[in-house]
Amino acid sequence: MGKTADLTAVQKAIIDTLKQEGKTQKEISEQIGCSQSAVSRHLSGKSVGRKKCGRKRCTTRRGDWALRKIVEKDRFLTLGDLRKQWTESGVETSRATVYRRVQEMGYRCCIPQVKPLLNQKQRQKRLTWATEKQHWTVAQWSKYVIRKSRCQSLEEDWGEGNAKMPEVQCQVPTVSDGLGCHVSCWCWSTVFYQGQGQCS
Repeated sequence: MGKTADLTAVQKAIIDTLKQEGKTQKEISEQIGCSQSAVSRHLSGKSVGRKKCGRKRCTTRRGDWALRKIVEKDRFLTLGDLRKQWTESGVETSRATVYRRVQEMGYRCCIPQVKPLLNQKQRQKRLTWATEKQHWTVAQWSKYVIRKSRCQSLEEDWGEGNAKMPEVQCQVPTVSDGLGCHVSCWCWSTVFYQGQGQCS
């Protein structure tokens, strides 16, 4: 026989309906398949929900907030480092707990993306280009065509999942003469006033 806390919303509605029809508590309990005490508690308004079962959460909101601050301060920390700093702040947990809390915050383990920095020659070239065109009119821009090229590694995923630029905290700044593509191909496309051209 079901307990008071086990009554569903449908069962409670049926109890109310049968009570209005003049049924006794015993008849109601037999019809919906629960104990008579459950029916009595529901009708008297003394029905309370059952407490949550299972192990209680071993960390508090304040502790989770402290972990979030540690993660946001340095995104390159390992689980071991996070656990050590979290323990120093007064929260004693296991590596598995640290992993679950980090997952709940929306962070995922990933390899840092390498982002080549611009050298002095590239910076000067971009500055010159921007200075020459800072006062261009719409008519001038409508006749201008921008040619874009990209080196794409064939070993990388070409899907939409990799289209998003990694956050600055997840990038490793480096200076490189090449693009570092081992097996790759080049793609060209054009961008002009009326839209974007087809990639080739």
